[in-house]
Amino acid sequence: MKINMNTNLKLYTYWRSSSAYRVRIALNLKGLSYESIPVHLVKDGGEQHSEEYRELNPQGLVPTLVDDGIALSQSIAIMEYLDEAYPSTYSLLSVDTVSRAKIRSLALLVATDIQPLDNLRVLQYLKNEMGISDEKKSLWYAHWIIEGFKAYEALLNDEDRFSFSDAVSMADICLIPQIYNAERFDIDLSWFPNILKVRDNCMGLDAFKSAMPEVQSDAV
Repeated sequence: MKINMNTNLKLYTYWRSSSAYRVRIALNLKGLSYESIPVHLVKDGGEQHSEEYRELNPQGLVPTLVDDGIALSQSIAIMEYLDEAYPSTYSLLSVDTVSRAKIRSLALLVATDIQPLDNLRVLQYLKNEMGISDEKKSLWYAHWIIEGFKAYEALLNDEDRFSFSDAVSMADICLIPQIYNAERFDIDLSWFPNILKVRDNCMGLDAFKSAMPEVQSDAV
């Protein structure tokens, strides 16, 4: 894949952040070079809470993408921006209106209905503020992934290599980090054969391999 060296992209990221993982995959698929700037979400209470970072992203979340001084947040919005700002590279959405809507539906199923319920700040609140035990916290985590994956699996076509047709799309970009999280927490995914098929096909691509958490510069 040809790398576009004319971009001035900076990605504020954390190696285990699902949302940052998505944007790394998207940048790789589109062949865009970028500077990776780690923001540690746990160290010293979380670097995302610093005044300096809050000026860049008032939510105090990752990722934040900066393109020639313009700061953008929210992974879905960032990916759509990349598709529109750099249209000559790989498209993350279909050219067909209905197909684009279906791809967005799958992507949002993960990005809005599964991942936010299981992200770090929610888990920290459950444990620290609500006094939820680690065992019950793990049950919470698994419940939302399994419920979401049931719907995702039902929406997949047995004949397709990826989430929608035989081309990688924004849906796959959202799905793969969520699978990574599920496997990290030892959730049984054997009930979701099509999801696992998509996982295997995606992980055969360099764009997904080089975005994996463990190969990032800030991985610990």
